[in-house]
Amino acid sequence: MTISVLAQNLRGSEIIRIAGEINELKRQGQNIDNLTIGDFDANIYPIPQPLKEGIVDAYNANQTNYPPADGMLNLRESVSDFIKERYNLDYNTNQILISGGSRPLIYSIYLAVVNPGEKVVFPAPSWNNNHYCDLLSAEAVIVQTRPEHNFMPTADDIRPHLKGAALLALCSPLNPTGTMFTKKDLEEICDLVIAENKTRAAGEKPLYILYDQIYSQLTFGEHEHVNPVSLRPELKDFVIFVDGASKCFASTGVRVGWGFGPTDIVNNMKAIVGHMGAWAPKAEQVAMAKFMKEEDKVNSYLNWLKTNIQNSLNTLHEGFQQLKAEGFNVDSIEPMGAIYLTLKVDYTGKTTPDGTLLKTSADINFYLIKEAKVAFVPFSAFGTGDDVNWFRASVGASTLQDIQNLIPRIKEALAKLK
Repeated sequence: MTISVLAQNLRGSEIIRIAGEINELKRQGQNIDNLTIGDFDANIYPIPQPLKEGIVDAYNANQTNYPPADGMLNLRESVSDFIKERYNLDYNTNQILISGGSRPLIYSIYLAVVNPGEKVVFPAPSWNNNHYCDLLSAEAVIVQTRPEHNFMPTADDIRPHLKGAALLALCSPLNPTGTMFTKKDLEEICDLVIAENKTRAAGEKPLYILYDQIYSQLTFGEHEHVNPVSLRPELKDFVIFVDGASKCFASTGVRVGWGFGPTDIVNNMKAIVGHMGAWAPKAEQVAMAKFMKEEDKVNSYLNWLKTNIQNSLNTLHEGFQQLKAEGFNVDSIEPMGAIYLTLKVDYTGKTTPDGTLLKTSADINFYLIKEAKVAFVPFSAFGTGDDVNWFRASVGASTLQDIQNLIPRIKEALAKLK
């Protein structure tokens, strides 16, 4: 054995495998609508102009040395004000950690509260919790969810698994589905956590909630974001939030994320992130601190971004509903938040024009890539079985015209299956 057990057992990313297939077809000269990546095309969705100008100004002012390991104080002050204004959550600057996007925050939460072999409970589909469990040698307890409940976990789904668990990992709006918790459903889950923690002896480690709300500013229509601490303030000592600028300001490459939660947990996360060197660049922090205080500019950008993302999601949803009405075995769930639409393409057991049998959701996806020139991500990449024929479609890197044009190609491709 020449590498570690961890490296041997770590699973590769299905999304990266799909990307490799797409890149090869592009190399051959084919044009593929890539709805796989949870990102924005900066030519379609540029970051806010005031933020961009602020970053340039900060570099011109030589803000290029190490930032504080827990983040610039003025940015933590801006984040504190932002979450108070947006969510009515009170966290002081010592309870806030800045990092290079949200991934280091999630990893540091796992490292701060989960020991090898301890249980981590999370729903499927969900983003990367299975891989973080692999990294820690934690016991992944995967709760399968249902389309009739928008693929969001319920209290009944979670209840059998909380005894002795170290962490409950939740996300809303959810990556990959773009669906959200209702107030009632999240309240019921919160009550389960409260009840579980009451069973634990003095000095015994409590059950914590990792609450990923990175998409919370991107919600549509009557759908409103909810969080555990606002619903149940007594959970404040047990909830660690993951948030940041990557999605709400289409600034995934700017790499400014923030987490907040109980002081003792955040202090340990600071040490972990510091050892990883996973802080956000100083110039970007300086610019973000200034931009977040400009409420009118923030709101103007969010309104523009949400309007355009919602138009693309609605167009894709309506296109799939039209295909369903025409008798195709497809479906979609109403857009609620984030940049994702949940799609069903239920064609396993069908045969392609060249005689290939479609056995799994991955087979369906690669057929659509080659025949319809469009790529999605099967939910199997997010922890479900290969027999679950639901997919994530991400619209952040596509124009509205792109979305409109791909529906007829999908229709033509599906009509060829026997």
